Amino acid sequence: MMTTRMKALLLAASALSVTGTLAYAQDAQTQAELDALRARVEALESADSSPAEGDFRIGNTTLDVYGYVKADFFYDFDFDQGDTAFVNVIGEPSAATDGTFGATVRQSRIGLRTTTPSGIGDIGGQLELDLFGSGGTAELRIRHANITIGDQFLIGQYWTNFQPLDTYPTSVEFNGPVGIAFARVPQLRYTGQLGGNAQFAVSLEENVSGSNSDDPVLTASAEYNDGTYIARGAVLYGKANSGSVEVDQTGFTASASVRPWQGGLFQVNYVTGEALGPYLIGLGDAIVGGQANDVDGYTVEFRQDLSPKWNVGIAYGRENYDLPTSTGTLSFTELETIHVNAFYKATDNLTLSAEYIYGERNDAPTGRTFDGSRVQLAAQLNF
Repeated sequence: MMTTRMKALLLAASALSVTGTLAYAQDAQTQAELDALRARVEALESADSSPAEGDFRIGNTTLDVYGYVKADFFYDFDFDQGDTAFVNVIGEPSAATDGTFGATVRQSRIGLRTTTPSGIGDIGGQLELDLFGSGGTAELRIRHANITIGDQFLIGQYWTNFQPLDTYPTSVEFNGPVGIAFARVPQLRYTGQLGGNAQFAVSLEENVSGSNSDDPVLTASAEYNDGTYIARGAVLYGKANSGSVEVDQTGFTASASVRPWQGGLFQVNYVTGEALGPYLIGLGDAIVGGQANDVDGYTVEFRQDLSPKWNVGIAYGRENYDLPTSTGTLSFTELETIHVNAFYKATDNLTLSAEYIYGERNDAPTGRTFDGSRVQLAAQLNF
């Protein structure tokens, strides 16, 4: 694992490199600022004591570099679902296979968090990237990029406030079960306390890709979380467009989680709405034939710690749409998934995992049902 000092030197060296390139076009004042930055780097190099584990400082700003390297190996038995176990392709003739092996490191990610004290509270920053760029290649992609002011304000890209983040099912593969909201969007969010272990949040967000709307989305949520019990509800309102047709986009989620005994976890998520498909794992069409496409979905998960190093789980997900979404030669109104997995914590930083994934979808016009299975193994090193 990279040491704190090494992280500091690498980031500082990058800053010096960029600044040095620009320095040719700068005046004497800028050169003085460059010298001051070099002095800071030298101070970091010669410091007798190191900052807290995982952190280092530049001025009064604390920085933390985090992320993980993850290698995934998978085998599709019936239909080639790609790097992300995309259940929508099950049944498509172009994806049919007698067995396909694949491997990817694209889920690996790196992030930087900063914290700077100020008169209006701590100012935080987050920039997180992974390798799930377009075209199936390992290209950098922004996951999160935001600014926080105290515990109240978030400005920038983060998980949508509509998503039940604290009760999201655990999986080895990237997506997880269908039947749950999943989106990262630019937003302006305010979070307030309701007393005790409860809080609320309201946000103004950009609509997700697939809704094709230039109008903002409004969300509100309330959550109780005491570490043993979680209860959450959220609502969403926006617009969706298809050609000249515009419809209301509405959504509601309800989530609950309980730890019934030592090491046990049981949680459920329910979502319903109109024109809401682009927010869900299944990515159903928001509008079909000029009408809003209503959808209901849910997930159920049970997990159990077997020891300090082992935990296992099973999660079921389902989505039901009123109107069919075309996927090429076929279309669907129903999707189902089952994830059965096990995680082994080899060290504090290294986790090994295995998962069996079963997916099922229908072909709406004919009523036929198609299914596909996958086995996936992974190794993940956190830093």
